[in-house]
Amino acid sequence: MRPATAAAVAASSILGAGAAAVAAGRYASDAALGASSPRPFPADRRLTVHAVTPGHVTLTRSFTALRPGTYGLAGRGVHAVAGPVLEQRPGRPAASADTVVRRLEGVTLGSLKRGVKVRLTPELHRGDPLAALGLPYKEVEVPGELGALPAWFVPGARDTWVITVHGLGTTRNHPMNVMGFLHSQQLPVLDLAYRGDAGAPRSPDGLTHLGESEWRDLDAAIRHALRYGAEDVILHGWSSGASMALHAAVNSALRDRIRGLVLDSPVMDWKVTLRALASARGVPSALLPLAVRAAQGQTGLHGAPLLRTSVPTALRAPTLIFHGPDDALAPWQPSRELAERRPDLVSLHAVPQAPHGAMWNADPSGYEEALRRFLTPLM
Repeated sequence: MRPATAAAVAASSILGAGAAAVAAGRYASDAALGASSPRPFPADRRLTVHAVTPGHVTLTRSFTALRPGTYGLAGRGVHAVAGPVLEQRPGRPAASADTVVRRLEGVTLGSLKRGVKVRLTPELHRGDPLAALGLPYKEVEVPGELGALPAWFVPGARDTWVITVHGLGTTRNHPMNVMGFLHSQQLPVLDLAYRGDAGAPRSPDGLTHLGESEWRDLDAAIRHALRYGAEDVILHGWSSGASMALHAAVNSALRDRIRGLVLDSPVMDWKVTLRALASARGVPSALLPLAVRAAQGQTGLHGAPLLRTSVPTALRAPTLIFHGPDDALAPWQPSRELAERRPDLVSLHAVPQAPHGAMWNADPSGYEEALRRFLTPLM
């Protein structure tokens, strides 16, 4: 082969490899950050329903099925609520070496029957606050920078509003887990859907930015609340929604009206979370570095982890963090570090054996008691 021809072939091969790498990176990035429809998280696995009797559901035995607490069971066309694991007693279905029996609280969608495949989800409720909880509410639209954002508003007697914002893998159904408790404290609740959610505007690139741009929709919700009667607000966010709350607390022009933050499983290092998301969604480990670079190019996610920004020093609002060591999507070490660096403002409520975004699910009564103690002086 002539030198010129060999050089051309080599160059074509290099360019082809480069193009393949770019394509692979984009594939991996899109798999991790694709628009926010609920998807499985790391370590989640489908469970088979082996039996359903009044008040009981028998599932495939696994670490997931043995998680303490109360969870949704979500499958194709079906949703139910599974309570705690039940001990063996006369009159109850018998567990085996391959199965586990949990209390069945109810079926909210479809038919739960033998052979159905389900996953545990932190979302207990489906529908709206009235249908799911019996709470009167209003459908409202929050003017956002990309268009109108749908939200549920549940009235309360106080002039401090709680703005709830869901995170990765969930919808605005998720905050209904605590909506009944917040209503019992007479706190108005504004439950927001933001860019990428059903009924909300699509983000320009069709990808989630893990809170780095979405926080501006939360900022719009703060403006809406103050316009319609709130004197101040408490932001309660899960996952990337918790990251949105942190961004708003530091960057919003209305940050002085933020009375407190409640952060559940906050995403504080986007690269770590992106890698975990990509891995959970089937991206080979060899492509994970390409996914990070592609995400930077596609979304502009160039920021440092939140603890390496001005957030820890600029934070002014009292903050309660719910997080635990079993979170595989947003490791809890940054939450511990933030609490250690700002003990004057930040307290950490550790929840063991809880997956990402499911701190309430693992220990509902402990969660609500910690939340009550935090909120009481802020009301």
